[in-house]
Amino acid sequence: MIVFHGITDLDLAQTLDCGQCFRWGKNPDGSFSGVAFGQCVTVSMDGSDLTVDGADEGDRERWQRYFDLGADYAQMRQTLSALHPVLKEAAEYAGGIRILRQEPYEALCTFIISQNNNIARIKGIVQRLCECCGERLPDGSFAFPTAEVMSRLSADDLAPLRAGFRTRYLLDAARRVSAGEVDLAFCETAPYEAARAELMKITGVGVKVADCTLLFGMHRTEAFPLDVWMKRAMANLFPEIAPSAFGDCAGVAQQYIFHYSRMHPELFSKNDN
Repeated sequence: MIVFHGITDLDLAQTLDCGQCFRWGKNPDGSFSGVAFGQCVTVSMDGSDLTVDGADEGDRERWQRYFDLGADYAQMRQTLSALHPVLKEAAEYAGGIRILRQEPYEALCTFIISQNNNIARIKGIVQRLCECCGERLPDGSFAFPTAEVMSRLSADDLAPLRAGFRTRYLLDAARRVSAGEVDLAFCETAPYEAARAELMKITGVGVKVADCTLLFGMHRTEAFPLDVWMKRAMANLFPEIAPSAFGDCAGVAQQYIFHYSRMHPELFSKNDN
């Protein structure tokens, strides 16, 4: 068990249920259980103490990075709030969201699965993928499969996932990453447009999936994924602002706007009329 003390600006429900990750489930006591880095853990907050139950003390740095505990989100909110009054309101409303540092290949695959999908169904497909070809962990849960393992599979092997057209995209991603045709390590440090282009070599990976992979799998916080919902939010709430105006905090702004908009649908009915 690992305990982090003095943690602020972290709301587990906002962070783990905001659509940036798909392997966490909420427990009746408000804690969340999930699998990351081949470990099944339960995380909970008690005041300003974050507990990661199921992790060893030797993994402290890994979980500190995962929850981005070293970043100053208060400063980011202050910077973003100065840009627009609605963004200030969104930042205050969704101020417990942190951008997770997920495993890049897992993020790539889960956002391929996310295309034209809802969160509940995405979670189901991801879980079936892990059960189908992920390593079984001591507690009975499953790790996310590696690109190497998935590259050896066929569409028939993945039929139980019920992933539809996304199956072909998953297999192409696995084969290209495994063969080194798409270099995820390169994407972590390359100029942004070059990193995006590298990911878009994969069949079915467009700008939105590439941006999600860069933001949530590689912590490229200059990314600002735009799906249909976010395009509508920007048009309604920030009609004269381009995402580039949010600078290096763009990805954080995106999550604040996404969560705020999703929880305030009346903003759209008012502005659409």
